[in-house]
Amino acid sequence: MGIYDRDYQRGDYYGRSPGFHLGGSRTLTTNLVIFMFVIYGFQMLTRGHFPNDGWFTQLFSLHGDVVKRPWLIFEFLTYGFLHSPWDLKHIIFNMIALWFFGRVVEFRYGRREYLTFFLVAIVVSGATWVLGEFVANRQWLPIAMLGASGGISAVLILFCLNFPREMVYIWGVLPLPAWVFAVLFIGLDLMGASGRSINGDVNVAYTAHLGGAFFAFLYYHFHWRMDRFLPSRDWLEHLRPKPKLRVLDPDSPDSSADDEVDAILQKIQEHGRNSLTRRERRILEEASRQYQKRRR
Repeated sequence: MGIYDRDYQRGDYYGRSPGFHLGGSRTLTTNLVIFMFVIYGFQMLTRGHFPNDGWFTQLFSLHGDVVKRPWLIFEFLTYGFLHSPWDLKHIIFNMIALWFFGRVVEFRYGRREYLTFFLVAIVVSGATWVLGEFVANRQWLPIAMLGASGGISAVLILFCLNFPREMVYIWGVLPLPAWVFAVLFIGLDLMGASGRSINGDVNVAYTAHLGGAFFAFLYYHFHWRMDRFLPSRDWLEHLRPKPKLRVLDPDSPDSSADDEVDAILQKIQEHGRNSLTRRERRILEEASRQYQKRRR
């Protein structure tokens, strides 16, 4: 089995060629998309008569007066997994954007770091929206906001910062460099936020988009790592089953190196390729050459 046949490496082509792909192992981004559609199905089942969103959606949406009810602090996270039960386009467009841009960012930073970044971005975006509504209305109003667009905006901007010259196709037709797309995206949100204060249009949470985009910029500029704030998994090591004894083939000189290669590939899966040391990169390159020789 070659190095690129292993489960850890099947997502590599996303980093080498961002865009539309089918096949490969299922990514965390795909799991997020599936999970959000499951949640959306439950929203549809529990909604009332128009325009009643239903008890489930109302309970987990983010409300502008949440600071007056601190026991509902969970809303800063849960709203990001909900979408309008009366507008199918809301979840469709959000999930398309998350699936296209999220898989590349996931491979770049690793599953654990990517998931933490996305969740923190949702919280930051929600907090930005709550603060923006207070500034605009000069009071805490019980208006509701829902949708993953704030977190997705952060993922999108992080993609553009990492791959500024990558071509992004608007509606699959108009090609734009990623950095131009990011400028247009932020510009439209700034215009929308300004227009909202004048026209009172609250249908789009522009401030949430801007909060997510700004968080992504800070994250990239200061080289933050979110998973460093998570509890270490070392305390779980004693719960893992001990490895079984292996009988090594003396005629296979590279068999002892497989474990080290597996550990490096696992590190890429969890923390991204940028986490590798020079020594680990050399080991991976040498292993790749050895596997190619075996195929011949």
